[in-house]
Amino acid sequence: MKKLDDFRLMFGNRELVPIMIGGMGVDISTSGLALEAARLGGIGHISDAMIKAVSDTKFNTSYVKEKLQRYKFNVANSDKSAVQFRLAELAEATRLHVGKTMESVRGAGMIFINCMEKLTMNAPKETLAVRLRSALDAGIDGITLAAGLHLGSFSLMEDHPRFRHAKLGIIVSSARALQLFIRKSARTNRLPDYVVVEGPLAGGHLGFGMDWAKYELSNIVTEVLAWLKNEKLDIPVIPAGGIFTGSDAVRYMEMGAAGVQVATRFTVTDECGLPDKVKQEYFKASEEDVEVNETSPTGYPMRMLKNSPSIGAGTRPNCEAYGYLLDAKGHCSYIEAYNKAVEANPGAKKVSVMEKTCLCTHMRNFDTWTCGHYVYRLKDTTTKNEDGSYKSLSAEHVFKDYQFSVNGQVALPA
Repeated sequence: MKKLDDFRLMFGNRELVPIMIGGMGVDISTSGLALEAARLGGIGHISDAMIKAVSDTKFNTSYVKEKLQRYKFNVANSDKSAVQFRLAELAEATRLHVGKTMESVRGAGMIFINCMEKLTMNAPKETLAVRLRSALDAGIDGITLAAGLHLGSFSLMEDHPRFRHAKLGIIVSSARALQLFIRKSARTNRLPDYVVVEGPLAGGHLGFGMDWAKYELSNIVTEVLAWLKNEKLDIPVIPAGGIFTGSDAVRYMEMGAAGVQVATRFTVTDECGLPDKVKQEYFKASEEDVEVNETSPTGYPMRMLKNSPSIGAGTRPNCEAYGYLLDAKGHCSYIEAYNKAVEANPGAKKVSVMEKTCLCTHMRNFDTWTCGHYVYRLKDTTTKNEDGSYKSLSAEHVFKDYQFSVNGQVALPA
């Protein structure tokens, strides 16, 4: 029986282990996790979600504090249109995070960055351009365009000297979305170097409606592969979402995939950025603990553990410090939901907001426990400690289990 190591992901003459670790924010996919993937010959992602807040934690900068001080006058105001990011600081934070990561690369693999279009930051086009271009400036190997159609993203980079040299890919959840992206990007005379096809069992934001359960990753991958073949386009296809074992991955490779993107099993590794107590919540989860809800202000459904502290939390909008989800007019659906709850409960010291969540605050605090559908199987990938807690795993252990396992098996730690 074949194993994933029998295949290779090819980028021109560059040969990689066909394992890509997804870009989980906020700093859940840490530099350390991405670097391990690269050391082992695969592809690791870092995320640029809330990159200034990440920089403050990792490099002792003070972007968040200074932004809060700058806009403190506006904290009680529901109109957040005045709250802007300084683009030079955003560029600096991106170059710092990416640059420090790239300086540490060892091994034959690559480091990509996941860039979410839905982080609109009160200036969608301007802030996205800075994030993309600054990552290229800092030497990133590749950029994965996520959480949005990114119809104009190539044009934001096309005059950059590394535009045609760095690997650029797009996450889609349908063949139609890929067709639209390629058509809209055609004027740049640049095709994506890879396509991540993300199915309905993925973690975090989903590219489906609340009818997500009607779709299957294998069907979408088949449709994408068929369209690319018909159009005579040689673009590597990388399935994602619900690929829990090496044998799952092999099935997609035999269908014609170039590699697989995986993430959920790496959330409980030592290198992952989640606090240990949250990793234990992932280990303990049952299938009934997983839900897809509409609490994200982005407008996308989101899969998470239903006991996530962010659900129902009535946190005051924290846009002056963060504000990553403010649209071009300074609006966020959480602000509207929060104000509605406050009006309905006059005089209350604390309100519950079930409709939406302050995603910036709760992702930064690791209180929004996003996860893949098969999170409840994580307990079967490890052993218990004497105190009843579950043993965390190394990224190398999980990576090699994907790479070498057969017959649907999962290797337990020694």
